[in-house]
This record gives sequence, structure tokens and C-alpha cells, in this order.
Amino acid sequence: MTSPNDPPRPHSTNSSESRDLVDLAMEDLAHQAPAVDELTSDDIAAIEPEKSTGRVVALLGVLMGAALIAMLNETALSVALPDVMATLHIDAATGQWLTTGFMLTMAVVIPTTGFLIQRFSTRTLFIASLGIFIAGTAVAAIAPTFLVLLLGRVLQAAGTAIILPQLMATALAVVPANNRGSVMGLIAVVMSAAPTLGPTLSGFVVQSLSWRWLFIGVLPLAILLLAIGAPLVKTDGTTRRPPFDVLSVLLSAVGFGGLVYGLSSIQRITQGDVVAAVVAVVGVIGVALFVWRQVALSRSTGAPLLDLAPFANPSYRMSVAVVCIAMATMLGTVIVLPLHLQGAMLVSAAITGLATLPGGLLQGVISPLAGRIYDLAGPRPLAVPGTVMLAAGTFWLSRADENSALWEVIGGHSVLSIGMALTMSAFMTHALGSLPPHLYGHGTAILNTLQQLAGAAGTAILVAAMTFGMADAASGGAGERAAQTAGSHTAFLVATGLALVGVVLSLFVRRSEPGQVADEPAPEAAVA
Repeated sequence: MTSPNDPPRPHSTNSSESRDLVDLAMEDLAHQAPAVDELTSDDIAAIEPEKSTGRVVALLGVLMGAALIAMLNETALSVALPDVMATLHIDAATGQWLTTGFMLTMAVVIPTTGFLIQRFSTRTLFIASLGIFIAGTAVAAIAPTFLVLLLGRVLQAAGTAIILPQLMATALAVVPANNRGSVMGLIAVVMSAAPTLGPTLSGFVVQSLSWRWLFIGVLPLAILLLAIGAPLVKTDGTTRRPPFDVLSVLLSAVGFGGLVYGLSSIQRITQGDVVAAVVAVVGVIGVALFVWRQVALSRSTGAPLLDLAPFANPSYRMSVAVVCIAMATMLGTVIVLPLHLQGAMLVSAAITGLATLPGGLLQGVISPLAGRIYDLAGPRPLAVPGTVMLAAGTFWLSRADENSALWEVIGGHSVLSIGMALTMSAFMTHALGSLPPHLYGHGTAILNTLQQLAGAAGTAILVAAMTFGMADAASGGAGERAAQTAGSHTAFLVATGLALVGVVLSLFVRRSEPGQVADEPAPEAAVA
């Protein structure tokens, strides 16, 4: 399954693996109806130049670099928010929209990426997505008001929403099945370690310069990647023109947008905010109608905006559930931990960044190694240890108080980060590797959409738990630092509960052999 110019893999001795992944994809596609193919023969031919010229590594490197700087921006403003509030004269409720708006835009755009990957070439999507991200970064860097800064964040998120599924779908298409774990381990660094490192870098930048440099510093890197990648990506083959269902797009925007807004407003809803509650209900209804519309389109035309056929695969369903739990746990913890460090332990923004740095570095180092273990032994050696360490890390953090030593927080965060590395590498690879090639684009779109919803839910749930804990402690006469500690304890215990659900699910994981992929139901059977 390697091309003649690919480097040899000494661990593989099966002669059948010398056949190219492209050939296997072509055979799979030969049995699929043209109306439902995610990868056509032209798409496969478009990928072939990358393989035949030995540019796969460079191609994935550029895509990963673009995704890395994009994901760093998702959480970069968490530590810098007080400075942004002071500069633009806004309160915390307004400022949090700089993060919520990012997630909201991601949730709206990502469901359309299955269609976009099918309709446009890799080069076109790469240039468009990175160009939109660069434009948003430039707008945010010079933003004179909050609304202009929010616009920049929305543009950044729109570019990021296209970059991530494109990276994953391209990796699945050009990397042989028995090497996918290693590559998905690297992608896991982008998906989970980058948001963790965002606050670390933010702390250094804000302490030394100003929050605007969070955007100014990214601009030349993004422009350089665009300049390198534009001529490198050689996948401009003929693309299909699947039908574009406007109603599906509208339902997606209303449903996923409203749901993310509702999740981000849980605290306000509990305080009686009728508008937030109505938006949340509309979001739930919108998502339900969106799902109904996709099933109806699959049965009538075989060309939904987002093909839900991957859910017919039990390995995909279970793996996506664990990935979502892990993302909810991690992103919620990333938001609460700096508040605990600065509010209860009274450390500076720079020290906060340093405290989370070891965990981020460990996650970055271990994720590729975990991917390699997956290639050799499957998901079992990673699944249970990973989710157990997630639960252990959050429980460890729940024991820290205002008098704890900094190393205790660093230790808990490091354990959590190692757990994330093992969990994400195992279950992302397991989920997407269980799909046939024609569902790669839609499978990655679903995974990324649900990750955004999970991240919004985890952040909202943990912040709400922290707020309730703080209010309860304050009503009992606790001081400000003690109240923050009580709130953090509550939030981290809730995170532990979420992680324990992941532990239970991980007990049922089993290895899927590559030959089983072809046995998955066709899209029209899956939704019937």
C-alpha cells in the first residue's frame, strides 16, 4: 500500500501492502454510485501526483502547520482577556464572546466541509481557508473596537473550520492504513495540544508585549505557510458538482449555531435569561431538522450536505463519543485552570503559562508515539490508560487549593495532558480509519462538528459548576480566594465525572482490521 517513491517501512512484511492506497480507493469507489461518492476517480487522480512525486510529507506538514497556528488562536485569548477588556472597555460577559464567537462560527461552518471537500480541490480550499484566516488575523490585530475584533475572530474561525477537516481528509486519502496512527497522532497534537498551549503562549506575550501581538506574531507565519503551500499542493483535478441544498445550510447554521450559543449561555439560562433559553431550544430543534433533512436527501437523491452514514459504523460512533468527552473535559479544564491559578493561588499570567507548559509539551511529544503504538497494536493499549489518566488528572487538580504548591497543579495538568495524548491518538484514528474512502470527508466533518459542540458544552458546564461552587462558598462566608478554590474544586470534580464516562466507553473498544472497512454499509443502506 505504498507508492514506489515512499520510504520503506521495515515493520511491514506483507507483499499485498505494496499496492497503493489510491488503487484500493479506486476499487472501493468502483462499487459506489456516482451520486454518493465522496472521492471520485478525478479526486483520486488529483491525489496521485502528491504520491508519485514524494510530496506527501511536505503536503501534510504545510497543512498541519496551518492547522496548528489556527487552533492556537482558539484559546489564546483566555489568559489575555483581562487586558483586552481594559483596552476596549468591555466587561467579562461581552469579552467571552471572543471565544464563544470563535466556537460558534466553527460549529456553523464545519458541517458544510463535507460538501466543500467534494466540490473544490485541495489547493483551492487551502488557499481560501488560509487566506480567510490571514484576513481575520489582520483585522483582529488592528481592531479599534470590540465589534471589529469580534469580526476578526469570526473570520479566523471560518478559515480554521475548513483547514481542520481538510487536513484530516487529506491524511486519510494519502497515508497507508498501517501508518495512519502515526499521522493521526501528529494531528492529535494540533487538535488537542494546540488549544492547551494557547494560554501558555498568551501568558508570555501579554506579560512582555500586549494582546495585539497574539495576532501580529501569527500573521507572518500564516503568510509564509500560504506562500509555501500554494505551489506545493498539486491536487487540482476535476471535481464533482454535487447538489447544494440551501435549506440544509440554513438549518445547520440555525441548529448548530443556536446549540453552541445555548451551551455557552447555560449560566445565564439558569439565572432566567429567556432569550438565551429560546435560542438554545431553537438550536436543538434546528439540529433535529437538519438531521431529518440529511436522511431525507440521502434516500431521495443520495447527495446530502452532510452524509450521516458514518454513524452506521459502531466503531465510529463509540470512538467519536469518547473524543467528544475528552475534548469537553480538556477545554473546560483549560478555561478553569488559569482562573484558579490567578484567582486562588495569585500567580501572574506568565507563571500561569509556565504552569501549563509542561503538560502541553508532554502531549506534543507523546501523541505521535501513541499513534505509532496504535499502528503496531491497535487502540486497546491506549484506550483505557488514556481515559483513566484523564480522570486521574482532573481529580488531582480538584485537590489543589489556594495554599497548594505550584508543582501540584503542574503534576495534575501533566497527567491530564498525557491522558489526552493517548485518548485522542487512539480514538481519532479508530473513528476515521473504520470508514471507507468515500466517507472520509463527511466523517471528518461530523467529528469536527461534534468536537466543537463538546468543547462549548465542556466549557459552559465547567464554568457554570465553578460559578455555583464559588457562590455557595461565598454565601457561607468564605473569602475571595477560598471561594475561587471551592468553585475550582466543583468544576474539576465535574470534569472527573465526564472523564469516567469515557473510561467506561473505552472498555468496549476493539481493533478493526483494514479488511473490515469494505464491509461497512453503503451510504444509502446506512440511512435507510
